[in-house]
Amino acid sequence: MIIKNGKLITWEEENRILENAELYIKAGVIEEVGPGLAAKYPEEEIVDAQGQYLMPGNICAHTHFYGAYARGMGIPGSAPKDFPEILEKLWWPLDMALDEDGVRYSALVFAVDAIKNGTTTLFDHHASPNFIDGSLDVIGDALLDAGLRGVLCYEVTDRNGPDGAKAGIQENVRMIKKTAGIDSLGAAFGLHASLTLDDGTLEACRDAIGDEAGFHIHVGEHQADEYDSLSRGGSRVVDRLKKFGILGPKTIVAHGVHIDQKEAALLAESGTWLTHQARSNMNNAVGVASIEDFLRLGIKVGVGTDGFYHAMWEEWKTAYFLHKVHRLDPRRMSAMDIVQMGVYNNAALANLYLPGTKLGLIEPGAAADLIFVDYHPHTPLSAGNLPWQIIFGFQESMITSTMVAGKFLMKDRELLTLDEEKIAAEAQAIAPQIWKRYEGYVGTYS
Repeated sequence: MIIKNGKLITWEEENRILENAELYIKAGVIEEVGPGLAAKYPEEEIVDAQGQYLMPGNICAHTHFYGAYARGMGIPGSAPKDFPEILEKLWWPLDMALDEDGVRYSALVFAVDAIKNGTTTLFDHHASPNFIDGSLDVIGDALLDAGLRGVLCYEVTDRNGPDGAKAGIQENVRMIKKTAGIDSLGAAFGLHASLTLDDGTLEACRDAIGDEAGFHIHVGEHQADEYDSLSRGGSRVVDRLKKFGILGPKTIVAHGVHIDQKEAALLAESGTWLTHQARSNMNNAVGVASIEDFLRLGIKVGVGTDGFYHAMWEEWKTAYFLHKVHRLDPRRMSAMDIVQMGVYNNAALANLYLPGTKLGLIEPGAAADLIFVDYHPHTPLSAGNLPWQIIFGFQESMITSTMVAGKFLMKDRELLTLDEEKIAAEAQAIAPQIWKRYEGYVGTYS
């Protein structure tokens, strides 16, 4: 197809905004960018962008689809007082309550959410201890049906016994092998967090995959992770992960709120990725990661949602404002840093795990993963001020169309690959069963 009458935000390394260019898309890839393409290829379908901005789809570097059924759910008893209690009273009983249907609809409702919010590639970190074998296939199938791209993993943990840990290892290994060479699906090796992983399990995980694979693990989200690691062997979490060969240029650590300077240096030296989830950290009251310091050290920091709805601009904005108020300094956390993390670093991470594609920019040879944004700036918009235009002007409600690999998943705000009303009704129908099972598991870990 030819897309005309759009203003292209390319997100190239030196970003450009092209006012009079057209896009020629062939076989899911951007074939050509320039003027006069509709006349040059008269046989191709014409899509009129009607003056909207076209830009690459957003990427989420860390999320949890399985948390979908937490929305609106009441936690029995007194409210959790800290993050360990949130795990014990909310997340661990909830993941125990998920069966195959719960996993499927968790993925589907968030796939709808991602498409509507212009997020086209997602790194999911999954847990469902009573449905492990094949759980990543269910999520992968949901993403394929939706037309989205994803990088999946299963969180290995010792909190449910040795059989659960072994099954989690096997699920990761199976999915890593299965997705090799698939353009739209990839896989990491999931680990929950140091505080629920014994030395033997870490060794087994390291031994289960080759040097080419990477891990996806929570690190230092709360002080409890660090104190647990110190009590196990006298070392902090990142030091412990280094000892067991978990760090590396394909490994993703989420949060890093309570790591110290030496741990941050180890992440930088090993080329390990770190993801920032400002909304989740605020909601769990765990603190604020030293993201600007991490960037200065050379850590590759990306942006995720941690299972919040997949409105990536909203996540960017939250991070932008959080660090200013945390430091009591309006000069902190430049919008350029937000773009470096949310655009360039997220794209580099996605391209690492989905090497058959070129994601996150508009240029010949890049995947035609695009969103159409109906934004009407009332001040001049340029490549130089775009980061601030996004922070203070762009809203996900302005996204009218979402495309992956040259296929519209949503066009003019109409979903084309998924039936939102049907999915929501079916998800809601099984919610009472999931909530009832959840209540039966509350207290299991306390």
